[in-house]
Amino acid sequence: MALRISIDSLAAASARRPWLVIAAWAIVLVASIALIATMLGDALSTEQRLTNNPDSERADALLEEWRGEEHGDELIVVRSESLTVDESEFQHTVEDIYARVTALGPDVILGGTNYFQSRDDSLVSEDRHTTILPFVMAGDEETAGDNIEKVLAVVEDSRGPSFEVLIAGTASINHEFQEVAEKDLQTGEAIGIPIALVVLVIVFGALTAAVVPIVLGILSIIIAIGMVAVFGQIFPFSFFVTNVITMMGLAVGIDYSLFIVSRFREERARGLDKIEAIRATGSTASRAVFFSGITVVFALLGMLLVPSTIFRSLGAGAIIVVVVSVLVSLTLLPAIIGLLGDRVNSLRVPILGRVLERQMRHEVTTDEHLGGFWDRITRTVMKYPAVSLVGAVVFMLALAYPALDLETGTAGVSTLPSNTESFEAYTILNEEFNFGAISPVDVVIHDGDITRAEVQDGIDRLNAQMAENPLFGPATFESSDDRSTGLLTFAINADPTSEVAVQAVRDLRGEMIPQAFEGVEAEVLVTGMTAGSIDYFDTTMDYTPIVFIFVLGLSFLLLTVVFRSLVVPLKAIVMNLLSVGASYGLLVLVFQKGFLNELFGFQQVDIIEAWVPLWTFSILFGLSMDYHVFLLSRIRERFIETGDNTESVAFGVRSTAGIITGAALIMASVFGGIAMGDLVMFQQMGFGLAVAVLLDATVVRSVLVPAAMELLGKANWYLPPVLQWLPEVSTEAKRSDLAPMRGGSEAS
Repeated sequence: MALRISIDSLAAASARRPWLVIAAWAIVLVASIALIATMLGDALSTEQRLTNNPDSERADALLEEWRGEEHGDELIVVRSESLTVDESEFQHTVEDIYARVTALGPDVILGGTNYFQSRDDSLVSEDRHTTILPFVMAGDEETAGDNIEKVLAVVEDSRGPSFEVLIAGTASINHEFQEVAEKDLQTGEAIGIPIALVVLVIVFGALTAAVVPIVLGILSIIIAIGMVAVFGQIFPFSFFVTNVITMMGLAVGIDYSLFIVSRFREERARGLDKIEAIRATGSTASRAVFFSGITVVFALLGMLLVPSTIFRSLGAGAIIVVVVSVLVSLTLLPAIIGLLGDRVNSLRVPILGRVLERQMRHEVTTDEHLGGFWDRITRTVMKYPAVSLVGAVVFMLALAYPALDLETGTAGVSTLPSNTESFEAYTILNEEFNFGAISPVDVVIHDGDITRAEVQDGIDRLNAQMAENPLFGPATFESSDDRSTGLLTFAINADPTSEVAVQAVRDLRGEMIPQAFEGVEAEVLVTGMTAGSIDYFDTTMDYTPIVFIFVLGLSFLLLTVVFRSLVVPLKAIVMNLLSVGASYGLLVLVFQKGFLNELFGFQQVDIIEAWVPLWTFSILFGLSMDYHVFLLSRIRERFIETGDNTESVAFGVRSTAGIITGAALIMASVFGGIAMGDLVMFQQMGFGLAVAVLLDATVVRSVLVPAAMELLGKANWYLPPVLQWLPEVSTEAKRSDLAPMRGGSEAS
């Protein structure tokens, strides 16, 4: 007995009681706005933590137990073109800055020093025109992130015609990243929404039909962020989550509405009255949207497996907005369509609107296509399926080839825009001081008694090894009062996230410490920004195959049940992996190798941000399946009616090509808008997703899918007898299940 998801009844009920549904969603919207205004700030965090307790986390826990909460150094840079530190005006300025910062109190600043207090020449540049003031922020990362604005205010107020005052450190750099991220979000919206509107106008030929999906997409975003404001009181989200929610909300929210509105117009053109057209749309497009949403959520669930607060918060945020978008599409959209009726086609674009309507009416009443680009492509591909299949696969593999050189890492301050304060401070520190002092390496030695001779000998041997390496600066040592914990602190003369620093700490962990403490029964752990980054890289790499297997397995099971076929999900997985591989290859080609990067306005960097490949896989796999479900639902709907595989594939591809291409252009514009920002991590994510979506909607959906399905014939729908017990959870309704066609139409 078939299991029917009664989405058509839900759509019809929403259309019959539109004001009730709209009022309910309006209440949710108002509540979400209130939650955002009052609670969102407390729900977002700059903290990025691993939850699998790696070495750096264990070392931090030992330090916190010993020294309480503190959050690294901030370095204030004071520079004068005309004065040196030996002049009284320079001294007065530095001492004034120092006094104002320390006056913020121990809840903000634990301590600090300056050259005029310590007479430490390492705090002064060689030309004596620049000095640095080190401070230690109080509290954990979140507290330091909240308090850094008070320090930034002092820095800003201390600038004058004779002095350049800058700041760099973990908290200030995180603050700068957050500000740039917010700016990038605004850039993405400013680019993505207008392009989406243009595409929708072209697809529908009517302004009203084009505006509805955008309004519902924005509504979904606001509600999702409101939910994050609530959930974030229990589990804080990364501040990047608003970028992800906006990106995903615009992409899927607009696309789902596009699929449903276009199908409603098609059913009206068939002759169904308004309510029956909405019911028919619920039985077809809305049902496909429902299962598409499940597929996207399944893909995103893989992100929750990674023991990282940023992966889990971004994945959870994306899941929330997808679920909200599906609910809005299945209830609020039918209610709005129920109110508008045929007025959804109002404000037609001259000529284009009439041409599109005439073409649609011809197709739904005669089952004949009027020709055009996509019809010619489909006919050609299905006429030469083997050649088309091989050619498309070779093309996608060629794009994927550079991915063999993929190198992952994390964005440091050197990847910030050159006009940001942190980058300017970094440049000065890198040229005139030891930049690694901003985030030194900490070696934590934990033992019952670190004053034991064998432990002290190990520390001496380690110091001797480091003295031989010019990358390591002089080390300082201190111990806890109970003599259970010791701390060896030193700087690496490089950006803490650079490949040089990463390799140095890997050597420290893998070779130097084991040699120095061989035979010593003590726990020796390394922490600091570089060590934390290494643990982050390694955790991401360890969990990547787990996420891949989880996502592929869940998607395979879902598609097997939905389409009652083993072949369909296998093809879908292979084709989506081709899109992912092509995306990875283009990322390497543009960002690592610098091919055409200046044309796009992107930075050339040595690495791809560590979270981008895994994040791209989850997002792209979900969105690719989104298109795949929509396309296959039309093919299967036709196949159930006719039993003719070739005709069904041709019909499904040509009837959805325009909609899928429009949806892909909308997604690509949203992702491209994100890529136009200043942060290289978002440039990589946006570019990778944009090109992959375009390739997926063109090469994969228009060439690979019809070619493979033509070659396989009825084998596409093969389900072995041993699996016939699977429930029939379909994405489509038979035409006979829908209301009979009627000659007239009900004006709204």
